[in-house]
Amino acid sequence: MQAETSQFIRAQGAGFPASRFPVLAALEQGAATVGELAEALGVAQPGVTRTVTSLADLGLVEVTTEPGDRRRRAVALTPAGTELVERARRDLWPRIDAAVAEACAGLEGSFLEQVGGLERRLDDRPLDRRAAEARPGAEGSAP
Repeated sequence: MQAETSQFIRAQGAGFPASRFPVLAALEQGAATVGELAEALGVAQPGVTRTVTSLADLGLVEVTTEPGDRRRRAVALTPAGTELVERARRDLWPRIDAAVAEACAGLEGSFLEQVGGLERRLDDRPLDRRAAEARPGAEGSAP
């Protein structure tokens, strides 16, 4: 699902994987250190460091060292990062949410049976296609 979500996001003009968005979304609340981001997202600090580096290379975040402790780096959204998060929240995430809801609607049985059913549905119509066709806010959004 994550690969198909990334494919949809790239098709919409964001040039990086979906896995980068949680860091951007976390920074909507304001600047944070890499450690604070790792804790908030429940992921390892080296992964956050790699993500922050890639987002900085794209001009979406700015990294500054804190006075008095050069090891602590504060990360903040740039205007381009803020614009991207606003666009994602408005145009991308609702469509992905609708696509996932539609793909999961009505699944029954044990957890493994539901996973199997979801995999078959995604084989028939991948998540990126569902998201492209999604109408956010409509129940069972994509046709």
